[in-house]
Amino acid sequence: MKRGLGFYLRIYARILVQDIKSKMSYRADFIISTLGMICTNIAGFVSFWIVFQNFPSVDGWSYYEMLFLYGFSLVSLTPVQCLFDNNWSLRMYVYSGDFIKYCFRPINLFFYYQSEVFDIKGLGQLAFGIGTLVYAWAKLGLPVTALMIVKMIVFLITASLIMIALQNAAAATCFWIQNSFYVLDFVFRFKDYAKYPITIFSPVFRFIFTFLMPIAFIAYYPSLVILHPDEVPLLSWLSPVVGLVFFFLSYKIWMYGAMKYSGTGS
Repeated sequence: MKRGLGFYLRIYARILVQDIKSKMSYRADFIISTLGMICTNIAGFVSFWIVFQNFPSVDGWSYYEMLFLYGFSLVSLTPVQCLFDNNWSLRMYVYSGDFIKYCFRPINLFFYYQSEVFDIKGLGQLAFGIGTLVYAWAKLGLPVTALMIVKMIVFLITASLIMIALQNAAAATCFWIQNSFYVLDFVFRFKDYAKYPITIFSPVFRFIFTFLMPIAFIAYYPSLVILHPDEVPLLSWLSPVVGLVFFFLSYKIWMYGAMKYSGTGS
């Protein structure tokens, strides 16, 4: 039977409530992990401040433009942190044979697996990212209009799809590769480069970060629509398309591996 969006939203809401209840029963762990997430992001904020104490700009990017890019990347990376954190456990379920339990429910396998975990501490990153964006927005004197807000929301969502897609595809390698953790960890570490303008890298890395490992679409290209609305490159306007295409492909790869899964054989 084909399920509609409303059905999955209701199911997800119920799963989310139960998951948050279980996490809040360990409040000390939640508070410590959330504070750790915030402190990590503050460290990134401070590193920008230190750099700009010695340099007026970085490849033409001012302090507040870099701060805007940093905040944009934090917000766009929050969905993968909160909603797709279970990808990190995928390899363990696959190797132990426990993944087989997800294959017998009458709902979408990808949705069922991913919805099981919500990383609530990622909300601390979201709050810090939004605060950084608002602060940089005000300092840059950017206009606050309905069109700008809509653009921001659309491009943040589609930028998020890039990192989600990269993580989905990397996590799915566990269906074929035994030491898949290193693939997932390698891909995830690239997110740190999303906080910087692609123009500071060499032509080789610009090509890699645009067409092979498209982290430039996590913050750089989408943010140009807001920062420089009069000279937006074509790749910025294509960001929503790139995000949707990459997410769809990663979903297909993930599902293909899951459908080929047949347990441990023991």
